[in-house]
Amino acid sequence: MDIRQLRYFMQVADSGNFSRAAEILRVAQPSLSQQIKNLELELGVELLVRHSRGVTPTEVGLRLYEHAQRIVTETERAREVVRTTALNPSGEIRVGLPTSACRNLSVPLYEALAERLPDIKLHIIEAMTGALDEWIQKGRLDVALLYDHKAFEHVAWTEMIVEELMLFLPPGMQAPAGGEMPLREIFNLPVRIIAPGRPNVARVVIDQMLARCDIQAGIYDCDSLPAIGGLVREGHFAAVMPHFAFLAEIQRGEMIPVRIVDPVPSWRLSVVVSERTMNSRGSSGVAQVMADVIGDLVARGVWKARSIAQEEPAGELALAHVNAP
Repeated sequence: MDIRQLRYFMQVADSGNFSRAAEILRVAQPSLSQQIKNLELELGVELLVRHSRGVTPTEVGLRLYEHAQRIVTETERAREVVRTTALNPSGEIRVGLPTSACRNLSVPLYEALAERLPDIKLHIIEAMTGALDEWIQKGRLDVALLYDHKAFEHVAWTEMIVEELMLFLPPGMQAPAGGEMPLREIFNLPVRIIAPGRPNVARVVIDQMLARCDIQAGIYDCDSLPAIGGLVREGHFAAVMPHFAFLAEIQRGEMIPVRIVDPVPSWRLSVVVSERTMNSRGSSGVAQVMADVIGDLVARGVWKARSIAQEEPAGELALAHVNAP
């Protein structure tokens, strides 16, 4: 006895006629009759009384009809639950965000997920890229946004944007003409330069460019974004950070952003998914939403960056994989 036989039996009982039931079920009448006969043989009872006007369920047939109705209903309900789960992932997804992006990305990300994946519970973890790299590889994070990430095994990723590092001057300082300043000249300013210390990716990028340009310069270390902001606002320092890190301060006039040129320090941001995640569908869904949110912020000019997607065919988030030996 299987679900198909029960469906056939219920339809015959409802129609009171094999030919009408066969038409509704879109099966050949001989095949339908054989299925009902097989069911009766298996159960060892007569389920339908055949007569000139059609068929009528026997007493035992009515009992089977009640059970079949419940079984078919529960089967449909189970199928719908599975389909809904497939279309609407659920569960907790741990997302790692770097400090420079966390406060301005977290709100639009939460809002987009509430609308598109309402059954997902988002757990945001803020840390430096080095720690996020390690955690995503070990499966402690499901999804992460990483700067210049390393090609570890057990992760999949897509590069999203290229973002420049900028110089942030204290309020009241004179901005350079054209809003740009060569890298070498920023160390001639009457303020000290501050940036996150190694192994923060921002510092690695800065140090590499200084070495390439043979620039000997002292940079003060600070791994706290609020502290860096406070030191710049008070006029003690100028900071080298991405524009997105200090949107609120820029809008309030508490910092003056200056583009660094000759050369331009920049990095690439990637959305990374751990292949050790216990919720691959939910993780992929969150990664796609995060990619869409980032793309929207860049397109609207909120996030000052260049979208890599603009240079490649449009489509859904394409994750690259590494399977190292």
